[in-house]
Amino acid sequence: MMPYIEEAERLFRLAERDYQTFSILFAHQEADLAPTCFHAQQSVEKALKSVLTARQLTFRRTHDLEELSLLLEDAGISPPVPIGDYRRLNPCAVEMRYDDQVMVLVTREEANSIAQETLKWAGKLLSKV
Repeated sequence: MMPYIEEAERLFRLAERDYQTFSILFAHQEADLAPTCFHAQQSVEKALKSVLTARQLTFRRTHDLEELSLLLEDAGISPPVPIGDYRRLNPCAVEMRYDDQVMVLVTREEANSIAQETLKWAGKLLSKV
């Protein structure tokens, strides 16, 4: 197997792991939104990176979901959710974890939908590589 495919599969496994953690926290409404949505953001980030890697597309080290999805679009690959949704999940990567005064731009349910759609999409694309 090609090293880039192995790396793409590794990133996808990590995306699934982050989604599993998100799901556990999601089930407990008393869990704070910031750490809950952090795992949704991480799942989406790694899923997007898995597709970029599988397609041998270069990306810089970033948590910016909007940037990653734009790279995919530039390569003719349409992400499964609107870029604006990724933009709303972005603050969960860093800002919400380190600042308790950040305005929340996404609900648990929206984060769940974004992560589920992105994982399903990435899984399908990776199965074709």
